[in-house]
Amino acid sequence: MKKVTFLFILFMWMSVPTAQTMNEVGWISKFGLAGGFTPMWFSPSIDELNSQLASFGVPAFSENGIITYGGGGYAYIMFLDNVRLGGIGFSGSSSSNAVVNGFNREVEYSIGGGAVTVEYTIPSIKNIALSLGVMLGAGSFDIDIYQNQGDVNWGDLWNEFSGSTENITRKLSNKYFIFAPTLNFDIPLNRFIALRVGCGYQFTFSNKWELDNEQSLHGIPSGLNADSFFIQTGLFAGFFAF
Repeated sequence: MKKVTFLFILFMWMSVPTAQTMNEVGWISKFGLAGGFTPMWFSPSIDELNSQLASFGVPAFSENGIITYGGGGYAYIMFLDNVRLGGIGFSGSSSSNAVVNGFNREVEYSIGGGAVTVEYTIPSIKNIALSLGVMLGAGSFDIDIYQNQGDVNWGDLWNEFSGSTENITRKLSNKYFIFAPTLNFDIPLNRFIALRVGCGYQFTFSNKWELDNEQSLHGIPSGLNADSFFIQTGLFAGFFAF
């Protein structure tokens, strides 16, 4: 299903006529600038992570994905009709925890990133902005693992390093580059407020994982990654001329 959605977006993107052709038939270039709040839904591949949680004693993560929050914005560049440049940032997390043999155990995974956005808005569609584009940036997929028995004193915290302890914290991190084709609808409520609904597919490029203080981590399953179909929503404020 993810591949079908991506191929559909790619086909529509490649089928858009050039700006010069549109000007020849009298279509009017769109313009404006805006910024706002952009919640997004991702569905990263976490099956390999869930397979470890049963032995760890905490419930598996939901397969319904993760919500991220952030912001974004754009402005049309007037020397290229209907092309707009912008940026976006997002982050979100999900956690699972349980008490196992008197210890508090918790696993949290999070994804986040930031990207430059380039979009082409089809001028033949009036009153709304239908835009085909791409996100280019960087992000990270982090997994935090905790085991402790509750409150700890300052002195005891440092003494743990000179003896044995069952309080454990681990941080796994995968930093990557992002390439994401997108399809977005911006629906103006008036000249200054617009709603956004869109989708895309995030491709990530990097299979290197690090542990704690940037130590190399090997043997991570290849299926554990942040490649994901996503849905984007938003509420933008600015000036719109669709």
